[in-house]
Amino acid sequence: MSILLAGMIAFGSLSVGLSPNSVSAVSSIPSDNGITWQIHDAAPPGLDTGSIRTASESSLQGFGNIFVRVSTKPEPRLNGQMIRGFGLKFDGVDTFATTQAVDLGGVHITREIKVDSDGSWTRFFDTFTNTTKEPVTVDVSFGGDLGYGSGKAQSIVQATSSGDKTITPEDSWTLAATPNQEQRPVGVVLGTPGPYPGALTKMGNQERNPFETPLAATGNEANFYGYVNSLTVKPDETKSLAHFVFLGATGSSAVSAAAKELKELAVDPEFSDLSSPEVCSLVNWDVSNLPWFDASVCPDVTRLDIPASPEAAQPYTTSKYDIVNKSIGEMQKDMEAGITTSEEITRAYLDRIAAYDSGQFGFNAFLYVATDAIDQAKAADQARKNGETGELLGIPIAIKDLYDTKDMPTTGGTLALEGWQPDTDAYQVEKLRESGAVLIGKTNMSEFANSGSYSESGWKQVWNALYPSKTSFGSSGGSAVAVAASMAAGALGSQTGVSLYAPSTGASLATFRGTDGMASTRGVMPLTWGQDYGGPIARTVTDLAYLLNATTGTDPLDVLTKNADTYKPDNWTDYLDANALNGKKIGYIPASFVSSYADDGTGDALMDKFAEIEAAGGTMVEMTPPPSGGSSPEGSRSEEGWARYIGLHEDFPFADGDQLLASPHVLPYNQRELRDTARMTPAQVDSYLTYRAVYKQIIANWMDDFNVDAVLYPGFISDMYNNGSADSQLSSDRGTGVLTSNVGLPTVIVPVGTNPHGYSISMQLVGRAWNDGKILGMGYALEQKFHGRQLSAFVPPLTYKP
Repeated sequence: MSILLAGMIAFGSLSVGLSPNSVSAVSSIPSDNGITWQIHDAAPPGLDTGSIRTASESSLQGFGNIFVRVSTKPEPRLNGQMIRGFGLKFDGVDTFATTQAVDLGGVHITREIKVDSDGSWTRFFDTFTNTTKEPVTVDVSFGGDLGYGSGKAQSIVQATSSGDKTITPEDSWTLAATPNQEQRPVGVVLGTPGPYPGALTKMGNQERNPFETPLAATGNEANFYGYVNSLTVKPDETKSLAHFVFLGATGSSAVSAAAKELKELAVDPEFSDLSSPEVCSLVNWDVSNLPWFDASVCPDVTRLDIPASPEAAQPYTTSKYDIVNKSIGEMQKDMEAGITTSEEITRAYLDRIAAYDSGQFGFNAFLYVATDAIDQAKAADQARKNGETGELLGIPIAIKDLYDTKDMPTTGGTLALEGWQPDTDAYQVEKLRESGAVLIGKTNMSEFANSGSYSESGWKQVWNALYPSKTSFGSSGGSAVAVAASMAAGALGSQTGVSLYAPSTGASLATFRGTDGMASTRGVMPLTWGQDYGGPIARTVTDLAYLLNATTGTDPLDVLTKNADTYKPDNWTDYLDANALNGKKIGYIPASFVSSYADDGTGDALMDKFAEIEAAGGTMVEMTPPPSGGSSPEGSRSEEGWARYIGLHEDFPFADGDQLLASPHVLPYNQRELRDTARMTPAQVDSYLTYRAVYKQIIANWMDDFNVDAVLYPGFISDMYNNGSADSQLSSDRGTGVLTSNVGLPTVIVPVGTNPHGYSISMQLVGRAWNDGKILGMGYALEQKFHGRQLSAFVPPLTYKP
């Protein structure tokens, strides 16, 4: 057994070594002037960047993070990305301290954050200690998002210390504000202005490689402030940066009042709690000008005593078989040919989970790794020796942690259900077991599947596998990242609104949301009964077909699936035709490709690809927006879903959904007061199902009016944005109006390339109810036309060690 695999088996408990340090989420500190600062520390959901999630009445969004690039050779894997994993611990008063340094290429990084409870600022003290034997150049970008768009939500530079509205190295402070005077202006104190060796180097775009991409002067990207410093650190030396983030008052005089306070803070910064060595280590402040400090005590080289960095997982595997970016079909063919085995494939995935998913730079895709994964694989190998065959036989599949698994905990991403394990499997999980798949583990998700922007559970928040500083999107982020990082061959996710297509677009993967009732949701924790859909995420449309063969169809215990066997393809792969677009009319709505605030050309890049669809024999048809389905009938579909789910289990820890959502262990921004919500009445249930059925017919008539076979929508219509904002706008623009979830229609999502800034983009093809096979086939044709899948450069194959 490999050391890595043994380590993973030791992690065969719910948290996989990701223990939260409290049950509160994103520690909040109120100030005397009415500001509440939310800091991303190690408390749930454990983003642990030290950035400001948000602050009262301000445009701050994920502000105060640092991107770090070092000159060390060989170049570290996540060089130039956002730093996280400090183990930041709140002292309960005003300070957050690092408990474990972050090692980036031998440079050990720490943060201390101090919130001034009497005033209006938060101070960031970041240290960089060179543990190598050579000098290292360290580039640091401090900043984040101060709004979006170019209107009232945009923050514009209002003042700088040099008297103009352009930020340069000659500035000691800057001040930005939105046109809306109800938002507090945001100031950043930078230190001693140039000409000074440690002064600000330049301004970068904190959302898009701040070291190479300058801050835009206008438009949406002018909101993404990155304050860049460059330092050279000698061996066994520590150098530090200190920044202040200041919030002014609201109202017409806020800017002038804030500018006055920033000027005072720049001249007399609050460093009284820092030790003399810490002050001596500062490089962006001329400490000789501090009126209360004697700079003559500073040695030539300062070395601070900082917390140790934890030992990183060793990036190797004991499996000879390389599973990186292998499709299910490729692995199945190799097993059938005797080239490899399910045991070897599973071991390779487990080793990659150990190397890439946990630790300070881990992606946090898994909440639980199956302790019997190798045993499952051995059983599949024996079954193959016995003459059994199957598309998924011996293939490791990951399961979103809201599907019941009788041999693994099921928590819906909430600490309120920590350790709870059902006695039965969800229907789709049953079918995967019957197919011979290896259930490798349970994937991380947004608590209760609440968010489409992020996947933040009570344990950890998921990071993007392709763009490691970005959000994974939600709520099926763990499932998408597990597949994109080659930690599973495929995965089950779920969608109520965007939770299959958003993380799949973010990971450049394929996914499919079928017609309501095509796949059973029995044993799947609900967000909204009647609209939730459980479906697959995979590398290719062919892999989707294999998963759909195993998981779709009528479940006798799920009334919503009563028509599934009537309409389900006998074999989904029969519809995979590279010429499926030939002769088809594909509708589109121009407005769906235009962002309400982003101006990065994503929508245009997608529309530019229409010519290739036409070259494949399709005809693009411009459509007007679809008619409304009217108002959804009354009744709590959330409580109805919980009642039906809880009714499956005799030992569920809560009596109903109301009690669960009121638990003090729920993330505070998801927690609600205890209520007594009634279930839907039979009449309300009938009314809702009739509403969905009528809405499907309305859309079918609309499509008939334009004589189209499918309607094409984009995945996103903007760039992807960094992990850490509280505002869903600052994850991406998904406001396309796509019909899928609100109507319950079959939709296939396929990656088709990149936008002008290099981010993965996808297309969604939506069809009439029960045209699922045909829609999957058109998605296959799109895939074969574009070959648009993007691969991660941050999860390379592991070194083989026997």
